[in-house]
Amino acid sequence: MTYKLVLFDMDGTLLNGRTVFVIARERGFEGELQDIMNSDMKPYEKTERIAMLLAGMTVEDFMSIFRTIPFNRNAEYVVGELKRRGVKTALATDSYHLAAFDVQRRLGIDHAFANEIVVHENRFTGEVRMHNKHPVKEGDECRMHSICKRDVLLHLCKKLDIPPERTIAVGDGEVDIFMLEAAGLGIAFNAPETVRKHADIAASDLIEILKYAREV
Repeated sequence: MTYKLVLFDMDGTLLNGRTVFVIARERGFEGELQDIMNSDMKPYEKTERIAMLLAGMTVEDFMSIFRTIPFNRNAEYVVGELKRRGVKTALATDSYHLAAFDVQRRLGIDHAFANEIVVHENRFTGEVRMHNKHPVKEGDECRMHSICKRDVLLHLCKKLDIPPERTIAVGDGEVDIFMLEAAGLGIAFNAPETVRKHADIAASDLIEILKYAREV
C-alpha cells in the first residue's frame, strides 16, 4: 500500500510533553487541572473548563512556556522525509491553535487543526472555540470531544482526494482512537493498551513510520 497522507496527534506524539500540563505546572494550577481531568464531565466540557484556567494569561507567556516542550526524537526528520517522499502531512490536536500553528510552522507540516483559544488585547479570555462546533452529549464518542479527529481525517481525504485506506494516523491518547480506526494504518505511539488495541501497530519511535510511508 502506498500511503499519501500522515495525520499526527501533537501532544505526546510530535511533542515530548502535553501543553496544558506543562502550562499548569509553570502557572501553579496543576491541582485544579487534575480535578477537571478526573471528573465525570464530558470531554468537551473539560475543554471548556480547562480554558477558563488560562484566563488573563498573555499570549507571550503562553508561547514562551509552550516552546520549552521539545519535539519527540526524530519528529523533525520524519516530517521532512515524508515531505521529500511526496506524502502530505497534517496534525490534529485538542489543544490550542497558537500551539498547533507554531508546531506546523516549525516542522513544515501541511495542515493543522485545533481548538481556538480566544484572545482579547493579547490576553486569554478563558473562552475556547472548539473545532467540533456541535459536540454531542451521547452516542458518537468521537464527537463528544472538542475535536473529532476521525472527522478531520475524512475531511482531509475529501479535500485532497485521498482514499482513507491510503492514510496513516499516529497518536497516543483516547481522543486519537477514532482516527486510528478510520485510517488505513493506525499507529499507536508510546500509547497505553486502551489505545493500542484500536491501532494496527504500535511504535516507540516516530522513525518507524518511514517503514510504511514509501515514496508516492
